[in-house]
Amino acid sequence: MTKWSACLNAFTFCLMIFGFAAVTLLHKPVDFSETENRVLAQMPEVNLDGMLNGSFESAYEDYLTDQIIFRDRWIALKTSVERLALRRESKDVYFAEDGYLIEKHTGVFETELARQNAEALVRFTEEYWAQFTLGRFSVMIVPNAVAILRDKLPPFAPPSDENAYLKRLADALPERVWFDAGEVLRGHAGEPLYYRTDHHWKTLAAFYVAEAWMNGQGGRALELSDYEILTVSSSFEGTVQSKLGIHTMGDTIELFEPKEPVACTVQSDGVPKESLYDIAALSTKDQYAFYLGGNHGMTHIETGAEGDRRILVIKDSYANCLIPFLTGGYREIDVLDLRYSRQRVSELIAAGGYTDLLILYNAAGFASDTGVAKLAR
Repeated sequence: MTKWSACLNAFTFCLMIFGFAAVTLLHKPVDFSETENRVLAQMPEVNLDGMLNGSFESAYEDYLTDQIIFRDRWIALKTSVERLALRRESKDVYFAEDGYLIEKHTGVFETELARQNAEALVRFTEEYWAQFTLGRFSVMIVPNAVAILRDKLPPFAPPSDENAYLKRLADALPERVWFDAGEVLRGHAGEPLYYRTDHHWKTLAAFYVAEAWMNGQGGRALELSDYEILTVSSSFEGTVQSKLGIHTMGDTIELFEPKEPVACTVQSDGVPKESLYDIAALSTKDQYAFYLGGNHGMTHIETGAEGDRRILVIKDSYANCLIPFLTGGYREIDVLDLRYSRQRVSELIAAGGYTDLLILYNAAGFASDTGVAKLAR
């Protein structure tokens, strides 16, 4: 290679690197990625403290990564190249059997936040569980696909560390508080329990868990034969697929319609809703928002169920497709999402007159959710 050729290659390389950075800085930042269904990093504030402690550099790197021009295309190209090279994982996601894209959640359960959330849950439980009739205060942390769909993972996949995390949680809680959703799900191995392209469990999995949990609460859950199961979408492409920037087979979304419907009135953050389901969401990228209309700080549901049981569900989005299965057993259901609410949990419990309380999260979501700290308020 001649001296001039080497210089030209170096110039071209620098032009690409600094050119893309310059264009990224000049174009208007995007606030939200519809493809990935998440808020994108913005230009950090420049200050001396941030530059000295390194936080500015880290935030600036996140900003450039999130805002780089043609970002979705670069992600798709990277994933395509890795798949052509027969790699079995990319961006902490396994390319698993039967078209499943399964997140690894590497390191999520070993962080300081995961430890603090576990401690906050234990303290909260110890403070409040005695206020409820035995068995009516429940903690349900649902395992993710990587812990349940082990038979679909690549042969080299190491054991998930979330099982050890969940065991530590279960052992730290009072007797009969922990509900083992994983045991229920493993009893239905081979059935479609998780989406292929998304991090959520499917409604069938939520049904099995809700059925087992409600029967254990002294109530009677409807059986599978009591529902008409309708496929409302066959084109759902979830957040895990979007994370990789690729298109695979679309997932189906199901509606479990009781053959003997229970009348419900619904309010989300004080706004009346026509139903527990949002049909319009099926025409958007975030089709999982079909359940409960997505996430809200507080959803209040009144039903025609017999009795006077009233439940508070503290949750993340895994609960959204399970909540409709509770309507036959509770006259009132309050659904609290700490990520979107400023409501003090202590005040809510003091004033709510609840007979039951359920804490329902997915494992990785619970371990990484900064909102869990609000349990202590």
